[in-house]
Amino acid sequence: MADQHQRVSLAERFLGTPTDLGTDATRDISAGLAGLLADVFALYLKTKNFHWHMSGPNFRDYHLLLDEQGDQIFAMTDMIAERARKIGGTTIRSISDIAGRQRILDNNAAYVDPTDMLAELHGDNKQLVAEMRRVHELCDEYADVATASLLEVWIDETERRSWFLYESCRSPKIL
Repeated sequence: MADQHQRVSLAERFLGTPTDLGTDATRDISAGLAGLLADVFALYLKTKNFHWHMSGPNFRDYHLLLDEQGDQIFAMTDMIAERARKIGGTTIRSISDIAGRQRILDNNAAYVDPTDMLAELHGDNKQLVAEMRRVHELCDEYADVATASLLEVWIDETERRSWFLYESCRSPKIL
């Protein structure tokens, strides 16, 4: 336990960026962002997995949709990590760190039906929005308007992805 305390102290000493948010805010918001970043990486890899393994009559449309969504998801990663650093915190450091923090579950099942892939990603994006809202509430508690503003944009983007996935996997009603 002393080793961990010493490492935290060293990390704070060498990596801590001065901020007016305070020690508790830095600790709590950075932890929230690290969990969010792990979820974003997990969702990115799952989206790319389904993109790479898509097939069927709507292949082109779904393949391009997931490629676009993967790019959008990956674009968040650097901003999330850098925001944690800007407020004096640290961020994830490895694949095992991601695995230990992620809440979006891995799925390496071989789907046959593309709509099953889209439906799973729809649920994952909804879960990501819920996690983003929790971090936003934390930011509100500490008056971290900059992180909250970033989260508002990411929530909107994630809701859009979720909407597209939902509409793409809906069955046409028979009249």
